[in-house]
Parts: sequence; C-alpha cells; structure tokens
Amino acid sequence: MADALILVTAAGGIATVTLNRPQVLNALNQALMEELASAMEALDRDDAVRSLVVTGNARAFAAGADVHEFVDATPADMVRAYRFQQWERIRRIGKPVIAAVSGFALGGGCELAMLCDIIVASETARFGQPEIRLGLIPGAGGTQRLTRAIGKSRAMELILTGRSITAAEAYALGLVSRVVPVELYLDEAKALAREIAAQPPIAVRMAKEAVLQAFETPLGGGLEFERRCFHLLFGTEDKREGIRAFLEKRPAHFTGR
Repeated sequence: MADALILVTAAGGIATVTLNRPQVLNALNQALMEELASAMEALDRDDAVRSLVVTGNARAFAAGADVHEFVDATPADMVRAYRFQQWERIRRIGKPVIAAVSGFALGGGCELAMLCDIIVASETARFGQPEIRLGLIPGAGGTQRLTRAIGKSRAMELILTGRSITAAEAYALGLVSRVVPVELYLDEAKALAREIAAQPPIAVRMAKEAVLQAFETPLGGGLEFERRCFHLLFGTEDKREGIRAFLEKRPAHFTGR
C-alpha cells in the first residue's frame, strides 16, 4: 500500500480517494492520473458508494503536474501520450465529487480540485496556476474553469502572473465552498459527502448534471435540460418516498430507484 499511487477507502456510502506521492507533493504524473481515473470509474459503478472525496495530505493536495515528464517532450509526444484522456474520464463521473484540499493546489492540482464538484479547503490551502513561469499555460482546464469560477479579470491576473491565492481569497472569490482549520478539512469534506449520500441518488445525479449544464449551454438550453431532469424524476420511487415522508413527517428512506 505504501507504494500505491492512490489509496481508496469506503464506508457509510462515501469513498475517499487519497493521492499518495507525498515525497513529491503529490505531483500528478501519468501513472497516478490513470490509477485515479480508473478508481473513480469503479467507485462510480459501485451502488454502495453515493459520493466521493478526493484528497491529498495536509501539506499538499497536489503541487502540480510532474514536470519531469515535460522536460524533453515534443508536441507530438504530448499528443501521443493521450495526456488529458484521464481528465475527461474523471469529468464524466456521475456521482458528486468533493475535493478536500490542504496545502498546495497549484497547476494541475488546482485544475484537479476544480474538476471536482465542490471544494472544501483548509486554512493553509493555496490555489494557483503557475504554468506561465515555465513557459506554458494551464492545459487541463485551468484557463476555462478558473475563469468560470472567479471571472475574467481575476482569472487573467492569476494565470498571467502565476501567483497563488490563499484559501480565504479563494472563498471570497467563490472558488471554494468552505474553509476550515487544517485539522478538520478532511472530516468536513467527509461530513458533507455523507450529507449528500443521504439524498436520493438519482436526483443527486440529475442535479449535478443540470448544474454542470449551466457551464456548457446558453440559459435557454440549460433550462430545457433542467426541466427534462425534473420531469423524469417523477418516475422514480425515491420521489414518491420523499413526498410521502414529508407529508407523514418522518425521515425518508431513499433506495436509488
């Protein structure tokens, strides 16, 4: 297990996926990303798991891509390596994914956190896209997701200067959902994951898809997608159970049907 690039634990409807390259601040190489994508896909297919937490350690969520893989790489090498295929696989995960971030979340680490649905940060977390300092730009979604999260002007400043921001700044800009003391960040993320896992799974999946549509389509198309999801949920047992439980003033028991 000590040599594994990721560690996976699951209990109580949630799974925690931990990046495990602490000696290099969890730098994201191809092998780690392949294991991460495969593990998350397996968890997405596991009916016992309803939400996921992705984390690193207190010192670093992920300090960036492993630049050793870039030193002599040519454009053709990068294309042949299918470097971003794993990122697209993670993007298609249907269950909610929470990033529990402490310490460095820079470059690819920031992009991985933004690829998740919700970010819970410790007070020590730092976010940024420093690729410009290497003669590069973000390549795993940083120019797009950061701009959508915090707006053009602030994203442009961070990407063009390469500077990082604190967890408090990230919260003020809307990049993260909540900031907690470092000793609590993982527990906070797991508690949020359990809260989500207690909700009806089909509705959670459709709600996630509908929110993500807001970043993919104009308002009219997004509203149409939302209404289709809303109508489809009227065919689920969980919808009937949820409404009956509400009217009968009792806790609902959701089965994912």
